[in-house]
Amino acid sequence: MCFLIAVVELIQTLVFFGNATNLVRYFLNYMHYPIAQSSNMLTNFVGISYLLSIVAGYINDTYLTKITAFLLYVTIELLGVILLTYQATNSNMLPSENETPSTFQAAILYIGLGAMAIGVGGGKATLPTHGADQLDHAKQKHISSFFTWYYIAIIIGSLLSSTLIVWIEENCGWGWSFTISAILLCCSITIFSSGFPLYRCKKPSGSSIKRIIKVIAASTRNRNDAATIQVYHNDKEQSYAKEKSYDKFKFLNKALNDDTVEVSHVEETKAFLGLLPIFATTIMLNCGTAQFMTFSVQQGNFMNRKIFNFTITTQSVSVIPLVIVLLFLYLFEQSKRVYGNNETINKIYQPLVKMGAGLVGSTVSMGVAAIIEYNRLKEFNEGNSISAFWLIIQTLLTSLSEVITLGGMLELFYSKSPNGMRSICTSLSWCSTSMGYFLSSVLVTAFNSVTGIFGQAWLGGKDLNHDRVDLFYAFLCFLSMVNFVVFVIFARRF
Repeated sequence: MCFLIAVVELIQTLVFFGNATNLVRYFLNYMHYPIAQSSNMLTNFVGISYLLSIVAGYINDTYLTKITAFLLYVTIELLGVILLTYQATNSNMLPSENETPSTFQAAILYIGLGAMAIGVGGGKATLPTHGADQLDHAKQKHISSFFTWYYIAIIIGSLLSSTLIVWIEENCGWGWSFTISAILLCCSITIFSSGFPLYRCKKPSGSSIKRIIKVIAASTRNRNDAATIQVYHNDKEQSYAKEKSYDKFKFLNKALNDDTVEVSHVEETKAFLGLLPIFATTIMLNCGTAQFMTFSVQQGNFMNRKIFNFTITTQSVSVIPLVIVLLFLYLFEQSKRVYGNNETINKIYQPLVKMGAGLVGSTVSMGVAAIIEYNRLKEFNEGNSISAFWLIIQTLLTSLSEVITLGGMLELFYSKSPNGMRSICTSLSWCSTSMGYFLSSVLVTAFNSVTGIFGQAWLGGKDLNHDRVDLFYAFLCFLSMVNFVVFVIFARRF
């Protein structure tokens, strides 16, 4: 059953990344938005897509089974893609040359993207937890392996999207791209549905958010109590409480003075709050990743993309790094079988260690990106162009960092979350990506505003040859270093 989940995720990734990777050019060439607005539109679209995973996670844990939920989300996504197909294939739905979209044309675009975002966010909240639910939770290695293979499916989908879908967009048009995306989504529904007789289906456990709010409210009301009265309503709760630590978030223990609050609710609240600092420190990594879906695409367009007499797309440059990442994930998973029982070596397989390594890699990637962009500008001003294959270095570092960090997050948040909050806690991994993309938009706007005071905004030109993206990358490198220090502090206390 986990195999079916991985295949469905591969298709979902193919559709999402295949369109999102090149969406800036669609906004520029089809909808005629300026480059800065196009970049922000993309980051906002991706950000909202991942942010909606939190909403979907709450719905999954509270109201719907994961099977029903996924079918609902993917159907909405399919309708959005069909709407975008209609717009891309009808000239009256697109703005005239050198004109921006009308209100109606923009509305069609935003509705289609919004529906697609719901499907993407819903899928991210549903598929990984549904797959892990099929496994024996007593065997942590199996869960860890599932998330590795789950991310391998994402990488394969990314590879296909960077080659096949992007080639279709460049050579056949966006109408064909959206049409094929709609067909692929229909295939994903069929494949997912084929597992109905064999799926383990967990029923929703009610509103975890309400329980958390209730605990926080009760502890606030009882904050002036001299001591916490540990009330256990039955022997089962008393036994449960003995297995949990009351050292963290001690102020929440006072919620037990309220007869309506159960021990399990307090522990559920503590578990969720304990994940938030770790979640917050991963946002900066995803902010860096956002740059390689926006500015890097434009960088490549001003670089030498020829292999002999053949000109490749900028997005195709990412194929080599993705192949290396795919190979790395496979070897990393196989190494667990050889070294998994070695206590010393086994530490590198721990989620927090993997996340820390990913944050270091992200910091280095931003520094490398700044150097490459500085050299590109230098050569451009001298009338030359450097090879687009220089982008492989920063793309490889970023991809490895993202894979290691997100894989660690999925495993950590699923394993450490309360039983009734697995969807919403796992969704924090994708919410981090969302917040990173939103932070990227904020930083781009702020960077333009501040530098504009001194003359010309460093990211406000019509093309990157008149911008200073290298300085922006250097700024992100500095922020990433500070963020890593904060992560280490929180990780040691986790």
